[in-house]
Amino acid sequence: MKEIIEIIRQPWPWYVAGPLIGLTVPVLLILGNKSFGISSSLRHICAACIPANIPFFKYNWRKEMWNLVFVAGILLGGFIASSFMANPVAITVAASTQADLKVLGINDFTQLLPVEIFNWQNLFTGKGLVFFVVGGLLIGFGTRYAGGCTSGHAIMGLSTLQWPSFIATISFMVGGFTMIHLLMPYFMAWLM
Repeated sequence: MKEIIEIIRQPWPWYVAGPLIGLTVPVLLILGNKSFGISSSLRHICAACIPANIPFFKYNWRKEMWNLVFVAGILLGGFIASSFMANPVAITVAASTQADLKVLGINDFTQLLPVEIFNWQNLFTGKGLVFFVVGGLLIGFGTRYAGGCTSGHAIMGLSTLQWPSFIATISFMVGGFTMIHLLMPYFMAWLM
């Protein structure tokens, strides 16, 4: 049992993790004719918890309960992995990436997320609050406007040859590259 836990704790190479994620699509389709995606779970939670007369939330959300259980499993798995099965190996960041990030003011490479941006002190500043709240609203708007999130479009949509998912995935990539290479230096200068 200890050997299995040690194997699970180690980072898995892309050629193992990628196909496992990809196999989620046929398993969901074969077992229950379900589509993979995370963003729809927020709609289901709102439909279950908000007793308002909003047409967007008036549907049988109980039929999609499996999606809420799936997301709860992701949250629980993430908690277990980060609390009890943390990777003992230090995170490796390429030297060229470290140099690029140091220009932006990011110097701590010990965590998965940059500590200079994602910390409690930063969250409760005016700039940090705007950074996270506006960023969250933009992500939420983009997800709703695109008809799904990156996991739904890039994993499920592309694997089922959906043209809108192809366009959405290209747009996600272009937006990400634009943010990192053109806009991020300005945001980091403003945030710091």
